[in-house]
Amino acid sequence: MLESASSLRLGRLVETPAAGEIVRAFVPRPLPPAPPIDVLALLERLSLAERALGRLDGITMLLPRQELFLYM
Repeated sequence: MLESASSLRLGRLVETPAAGEIVRAFVPRPLPPAPPIDVLALLERLSLAERALGRLDGITMLLPRQELFLYM
């Protein structure tokens, strides 16, 4: 399988034996990334994601059983 340049920047998928079975694991590239990530360009999306996580966390306070919500 050929890996694109962007997937090599993110990391790689490796197969390794563990407890007598072959398992796959994602191995990320070392930090800091090259070229550096421009976080300021992502600020609006990061803010939206953080607010969405906050709403999701707030909903869990209203649930009688969080396990049922996670199961759905």
